[in-house]
Parts: sequence; structure tokens; C-alpha cells
Amino acid sequence: MSDQGRPSATPDSPVGAVSDGEPGRPGISMPLTPVIPADQLQAVKSALVRYRVMAYLVGALLVALMLFAMPMKYVWHDDRWVTWFGLPHGWLYMVLLITAWDLGRRVNWSLRNLVGIGLAGTVPFLSFVAEYLARKDVQRKLASSNPRVVR
Repeated sequence: MSDQGRPSATPDSPVGAVSDGEPGRPGISMPLTPVIPADQLQAVKSALVRYRVMAYLVGALLVALMLFAMPMKYVWHDDRWVTWFGLPHGWLYMVLLITAWDLGRRVNWSLRNLVGIGLAGTVPFLSFVAEYLARKDVQRKLASSNPRVVR
């Protein structure tokens, strides 16, 4: 036990495991169940790549739409750029939602996380932040599932 009354982890214990000496509880005597099963690691990595590509593509199109196409439409009355950036953004946003759902299903994200990613695709620059946070979360789950996955 640590000084604060909580069980302490040992160097040999898995990530998040505690050794409190009680049998039947996860820790040294009983290993933790991995977050992602070993046979699903490659599928999760592939889903993460698909999600990242879509997040960057949708984010770049939204930034171009807001910073270039909208001023072109409302200042110089040239609305063809809104069509060129807006239509692909709208269609690819739907693909982003599908890839986010696929990744979230594989790593057990909550509905709150999925809704946050969906909303991030509608605010300029926020899809990049959401992608960063999602990538870090998935990499953390991959690392806790298999220590050899860490780069």
C-alpha cells in the first residue's frame, strides 16, 4: 500500500495493474484484460489510419471553405469556390463520421466521444484537435493492450 492508502503498482505489473494482495482482483495475481484483443490490433491500426486521413481531409476542406471560399463568395461575388470546397467537404464529412464510428466501435469509445468528433468536423481547425486527441487515446489503448506496439 502507498502512503495515501491506495494500492501501489509494482514494476512488473501490467499498465494500470495494482498489487494489493487480494486474490481475485486484477493485479499481480491476476493479469488485466487487454483493452483491445491481440487479434484486433492490426484492424484498430488500420481504422486509425482511415480516420486520420478523413479528419485531415475534412479539416483542410473546411478551413479552405471558411478562409478562402466564403470571402470569395461574399466579397468578390464568386460562388464557384464554395461549390468546389463545400460539396466535397459535405460528402467527405459523412465518410469521416463512418470512419469515426468504425474506430470508436473497435476501441470502445463512448457516445460522448463520437458526438464530439462529429461536432469537431463542423468547426474550422477543431477536427485537427479532435484527431490529435483521438490518436493519443487509441495509441494509449494499443500500448496498454500490447507493450510491443509502442513505437
